Amino acid sequence: MRGLVVDYVGVLDGTEDDVRRWKSLLAAAKENGVATAILSNDPGGPGAEHIREWEYNGTVDAVILSGEVGAEKPELAAFQAAADAIELPINDCVMVDDNILNVRAAVDFGMVGMLYSVFDRTSIEIQAVFDIDGEF
Repeated sequence: MRGLVVDYVGVLDGTEDDVRRWKSLLAAAKENGVATAILSNDPGGPGAEHIREWEYNGTVDAVILSGEVGAEKPELAAFQAAADAIELPINDCVMVDDNILNVRAAVDFGMVGMLYSVFDRTSIEIQAVFDIDGEF
């Protein structure tokens, strides 16, 4: 696996401490050669600047908003847009989402799916898949 795609709402929009920990984990993933992206069903437009900031400040390589690509999770086109944005085949990506239907769809389309419930569990799973060491 060379790509990590993460949902925004319900995953990256948690407590200040969780956001800090996510940013640290994503930085470690990037340092380990992992391409990173946010895939959100957000409609886009000016109200999505807080999501785009993750790309602007270099935390992730790409932000994909369903309203701007014309496809929402759990549609294949949404997942494909994320894989395309980080220039990887879809089957070389992990999808982290708090919605089991989105995780199931990602798996059906060839991605590795991780259901997010708490940071600590997901962090351990990501570290194992991408061979990342550290405390986050």
